[in-house]
Amino acid sequence: MKQTNYHLFDFMDFDSSMERNEALWKAYAPTKIEERDGDIVVTIPYQKQLHQEDMAPDTSEPQQSFDLVIRAYEPNIIRLFTTMAGDKMTESDDMLLFAPEVKRLPLRYVGCDVIAANGKKVTAIDLTPPKLDYWSDLLPAPQPAPFITFYPDGDETKGIALSDDHFSPPRYDALPLGFCSVNSGNAAVSQNERATISFRCLPNECFVGTGERFRKMDLSGQTFQLKNQDGQGVNNRRCYKNIPFFLSSRMYGCFYHTSDYCKLSLADHSTRSVQFMCDRATLDVFLIGGQTPEEILRGYRMLTGFPQMPPRWSFGIWMSRMTYFSADEVNAICNRLRAEHYPCDVIHLDTGWFRTDWLCEWKFNPERFPDPQGFIKQLASNGYKVSLWQLPYIAAGAEQIEEAKSNQYISQPSVVGDSVADTTSDSSNFSTLDYAGTIDFTYDKATNWYKYQLLKPLLDMGVKCIKTDFGENIHMNHRYHGMEPERLNNIYALLYQRAAYEVTKEVTGDGIVWARSAWAGCQRYPLHWGGDSESSWAGMAGSLKGGLHFGLSGFAFWSHDVPGFHSSPDFMNSPLDEQVYVRWTQFGVFSSHMRYHGTSKREPWHYPAIAPIIKQWWKLRYKLLPYIIEQGELSCRSGYPMLRALLFHHPHDRQCWNIDDEYYFGTDFLVCPVMSSDNRRDFYLPEGLWVNFFTGQRLHGGQWYYNVEVPLDQMLVFVRPGALIRLYPDDVDNTDQMDLSKAITIEITKEYKGLEIS
Repeated sequence: MKQTNYHLFDFMDFDSSMERNEALWKAYAPTKIEERDGDIVVTIPYQKQLHQEDMAPDTSEPQQSFDLVIRAYEPNIIRLFTTMAGDKMTESDDMLLFAPEVKRLPLRYVGCDVIAANGKKVTAIDLTPPKLDYWSDLLPAPQPAPFITFYPDGDETKGIALSDDHFSPPRYDALPLGFCSVNSGNAAVSQNERATISFRCLPNECFVGTGERFRKMDLSGQTFQLKNQDGQGVNNRRCYKNIPFFLSSRMYGCFYHTSDYCKLSLADHSTRSVQFMCDRATLDVFLIGGQTPEEILRGYRMLTGFPQMPPRWSFGIWMSRMTYFSADEVNAICNRLRAEHYPCDVIHLDTGWFRTDWLCEWKFNPERFPDPQGFIKQLASNGYKVSLWQLPYIAAGAEQIEEAKSNQYISQPSVVGDSVADTTSDSSNFSTLDYAGTIDFTYDKATNWYKYQLLKPLLDMGVKCIKTDFGENIHMNHRYHGMEPERLNNIYALLYQRAAYEVTKEVTGDGIVWARSAWAGCQRYPLHWGGDSESSWAGMAGSLKGGLHFGLSGFAFWSHDVPGFHSSPDFMNSPLDEQVYVRWTQFGVFSSHMRYHGTSKREPWHYPAIAPIIKQWWKLRYKLLPYIIEQGELSCRSGYPMLRALLFHHPHDRQCWNIDDEYYFGTDFLVCPVMSSDNRRDFYLPEGLWVNFFTGQRLHGGQWYYNVEVPLDQMLVFVRPGALIRLYPDDVDNTDQMDLSKAITIEITKEYKGLEIS
C-alpha cells in the first residue's frame, strides 16, 4: 500500500479504501481507580470512532471499558497490562524468567499518585480537565484521554507519559491506548484485535536496541515491523533477530512482552511519540528505569534471563566454509592449520556432511564420512571441537519424514490433504528441496524426538556444538500443537534454540549453540551470529551496526562470518577482497567469538600475500583470551554485552548516541576498525586520556581525529591509563594447551610503550 501519511492507515493498518468492516476504539479518561492485591487497577473506557479518515466519536454504540493493571517490581520496573482479548497476566512463560531479585512491590493510590511500598512515587494519574481559554468553536473539542505518567525508578524528572498526540481533534498521530475491532461477514459480535499504546518523547530523544538492527545508532525517526524473517544480508530492513525492547537516551527501557507480530515507531509517525502496535488486542509492557544503560539492560535480563557462559574453547577460532564435503578434506585442513601453527579450536561442517547437500537427516554420509565417530575422536585428539550445521525443517525426501508426519512431530497442513509447503516462508536461499514441515517445538513429544533421536546420537559421538540455523520462518499454512503460526513465528527461535542448548549441555557439559534467529529470551542460550553478510566494506559496517544494537537488546555474546559470508557481485564465485579479509579479521579478534565462514575458500593460506598478517592477528586473539573470558563472565552477571556501543560508558555524551563504527570490547578496549580501502578513518575519543594499545601513543579525548592513516597490518585500539589487561604469555595451537593460571597482567602505566603484534 502507498503511504498515506495518516496514522489510521500507515500505523494502525486500516484498509485505506475503508471497505473492511473494522472500527477504531480510543481510550478516554479513567472512570475508576482501585487497589487490588497490591496492584492499581485503572478502568479505562474506550469510545468507538466513526469509520472515516478523520477521527470522531461514534456515539451510536456504548463505550467499552477494560482494566489497565499497574504493577511494580524491584528493581525499578513498572508493568502495564491490559487486554481486550481475555488474556491472563503471567509472571512465568517462555520469555519471562524472573531473577530472584525481581520482587513485587505493593502499590497504594494516594490522591492522584501511585506510591510503592518503598515510598517512591511510580505513577501519577491526572484527572483534572485540561485548561481552556475559550475563543472558538470552529473545531470540535478534543476527545477525553487518560493522562498517566510513570516513574519506574522514582525519578520524577524523567516521567514516561501516555501520549494523546494530535494536530487537531480529528487529526491524530498517536493514541495513548486504543484497539481495533473487526466484524467478519454476518457475525453478530466483532472480534477485537490490534491494540496500541504510545508514550511521549522529547525532540532530542535517541533510541537504540530492538534487536540485530542493521541501522545507524540512533533509531529515532524509524518504524520497525517486529516480525522475524530471513534477513538475506545485513544491509536492509529485514531482520533475523527482532527483540521487542528499546533503550531511550532519557534512561529508561521498554520491553513489550509478546510474541505476536507487532510494530514499533520511534518518533517516526510523530516526533512527539513512541508508538507500539500489537496484532493481538493485548498489551503487556515493562518500563525499566535506571541511571545507566547497563543498569537498565540488567533490569531487562532480570525479567527475561541472563546469558550463560559459553565454554572456554568457543572463544578460540572457528574454521568453516560452505561447505566441507568429506572427512579427508576436513583432516587435510585441520592438519595444515596445526603444521603451520595457525591456532584454531573448532572445525565446523556446514551443509555438506549429509547424504545429499542440504538434505538434513542428522546423519553423516557413509561414503564420505565412513567412520564419523573415529573421525571426531581423531580431531579431538588434535585439539579440535566439531560443530555441525542443521535446520529445523524436515525435507520431503528425508528418511525421518514418515516418522515425523505420523507422530505429528512436524507441522501439519491446515487443509487436509494439502502437502504443498509455503515456499515463501521456509525455503532456503540455496536449496530447492521441499521442506515438508517445521519441527513443532510447541509439542513436548516433538521436542524430545528432536533432542534425543536427532541430536543426542551426534553429541554422543563427540560433536560439541549444533548450528541452529534458520528458525526465523516457519510453515505459516500449517497447524501446530500449542499455538497459531502467526503467534509462534517470532518465538519459534527461542523454543528451537532452547531444545538444542539443553541437550547439548546435558550430553557434553557445554552450554552452547550457534544460532541465527532470535526473540526476547534467546540471550539465555548463546551464542548468536549475524547471518549472511556480504564480503565487502558495506557488509562489515552493517554487521557491526547489527551487533551493537543486538548488545543493546539484552544479548551478551555475538559473532559474525569473517570475512563476510557471500561474494559480490557473483554470490558464490567472486573472489574475496584481501583488504576486507584482513580488516574483518581484525574486527573478529575484538569480537565475542570468531568464526571464518562463507561461500568460497576461507583458509588463510589461499591468500599468501596476507597470510602472515592473518597469523599474527590469530595469535593475538589467543593472547587476549584471559581478558576475553574474564569479560564474558562479567557479561553473564551484569547488563553488559561483550561488544558495547560507546553510549554504555558515556550515556551523557551525545556524540556517542550517534557512533556506530566504534565500540568497547569489554570494559577496557575502545576499538576503531578500519572499514574502507584507503587505510584511513576518522575516530572519536570520549573525554579523558587514551593510550594506543599497540603503540603507546597518548591522545586526549573529547574530540574527533580526522583522516588518520592506519596501515593494513595495524588497527586502532585504545585503553585508559591504569587499565589492567590479562594476557596469555605463550603461543598455543588451541585452548586445550592453555593453563589460565599462567596468565599475566599488564598495566597501562606512563612507561607503557605498546603491545607488539608478532
